[in-house]
Amino acid sequence: MSQLEIVCYQCNEELSLEFGQHIPRNEECPKCYANIHSCYMCQFHDPSAYNECREPMANRILDKEKANFCEFYKLKTDNSMQSQQEDLLAKANSLFKD
Repeated sequence: MSQLEIVCYQCNEELSLEFGQHIPRNEECPKCYANIHSCYMCQFHDPSAYNECREPMANRILDKEKANFCEFYKLKTDNSMQSQQEDLLAKANSLFKD
């Protein structure tokens, strides 16, 4: 299986996980022990969105750093972060076009 390269939101440690691997609720960063199954590590987390989540069906989670039981959780990879940045840049550019 191929590896996903992700970075811990708290300490920026690179973490390697198998593609398609289920991320258990209690999974932690081996360096700083931050929870991996948390909002900050999810590709749907967006501070500018309602409840800071782009998944409209997800329940509101108050503590974004703690492990949670969200069934919509999808691990944020470098690729998902890059595509989010590209989407935001495209939206910003469209605002300023004549």
